[in-house]
Amino acid sequence: MKKKFRIKKNEEFQQVFHKGESFANRQFVIYILPKEEQDYFRIGLSVSKKIGNAVMRNQIKRYIRQSFLEMKDDLVTQRDYVIIARKPAAQMDFHEVKSSLAHALRKGKALKKHSRREKMQ
Repeated sequence: MKKKFRIKKNEEFQQVFHKGESFANRQFVIYILPKEEQDYFRIGLSVSKKIGNAVMRNQIKRYIRQSFLEMKDDLVTQRDYVIIARKPAAQMDFHEVKSSLAHALRKGKALKKHSRREKMQ
C-alpha cells in the first residue's frame, strides 16, 4: 500500500479520534472521518502490545492492509479510517479478518452498496 494511503502522524490519528465516528465489533474498532478535500482514502492501524509479540502484531497489520487493498473498490473514498485491533483478532486467519472488517465497515456505512447482479458478474 502506497505511503499516501497511510496515516502515520500522531496529530492525524488524534484528529480522526476526536472528530470521527467509531464503529465496532468484537475484533475491531474503526474510526471514520470524512475528508472532502482528498479524493482517496487513508488508513491508520493500531495494534496494542497486549495482543501479542511483534510477529503477531505485524501479521495482523498485514492482514488488515491486504483486506483494505482487496476491498478498495467497494470502500467509500474521501475518508480517513483508523483501525484498532482487539485481542480476538490475534486468533483469526486472513479470511476471518477480512470478513470481520467488512462487517464493521458495513456498520459504519463505509462500503458502497452493490446490487446482487453486479456481484454475480
